[in-house]
Amino acid sequence: MTAVQGARARARIEITAAIKDEARRQLAADGAAKLSLRAVARELGMVSSALYRYFPSRDDLLTALIIDAYDAVGAAAEKAHATAETDAPRAHLTRWTAVCRAVRAWALAHPHEYALIYGSPVPGYTAPQDTVGPASRTGLLLVSIARAAYRDKGVAPPPLPAPLTGEAARLAAALGPDLPPALSIALVSAWAQLFGLISFEVFGQFNRVVEDRDAFFDSAAERLGREVGLLPKP
Repeated sequence: MTAVQGARARARIEITAAIKDEARRQLAADGAAKLSLRAVARELGMVSSALYRYFPSRDDLLTALIIDAYDAVGAAAEKAHATAETDAPRAHLTRWTAVCRAVRAWALAHPHEYALIYGSPVPGYTAPQDTVGPASRTGLLLVSIARAAYRDKGVAPPPLPAPLTGEAARLAAALGPDLPPALSIALVSAWAQLFGLISFEVFGQFNRVVEDRDAFFDSAAERLGREVGLLPKP
């Protein structure tokens, strides 16, 4: 790469970052449904045609923001997992609760980005396949904790209700054929409840209801881990 090409590449990175930052500001002010490329260009002092060279449409910009948000919360969860206590009898449950706390902390620090990926769908927008991998990071991390516990004989999945036998087999095939079907059902249920808890807090549903939210969340996250079947080593 020549010096000129390198300078152009750096300029493109900087302008792309500026566009995303302004788009996030507009998300916070007006919501995703009102995001406008023209408004972003105007605030940055760019003509619309110049911005289209970076993001051809509003949906392309939304997709970039969504991928960034999923990657950010995924990275926070993975860092918490990597630095959690590992030598205690409660190691698997400790990792689980550490990941849950990290997701919550990220959501509270970035409520508008959280709303973009876990709030109401944006009218007229359909997420492309590119978002699937980033969106899966946190869920697959929780699956990996359960898998490690299962291999370590540190998980006891709850009983599987007979009506869910078929659904459990389908989920197990998708999430981990090496895991008991009952564990797949428990994991998906816990995943949904985790983000329900976080969404209630982020969107204000706990106002005048839960006061000590840190303790409340920690207790709920550990309960979810136990419901999945995570157990201390014998």
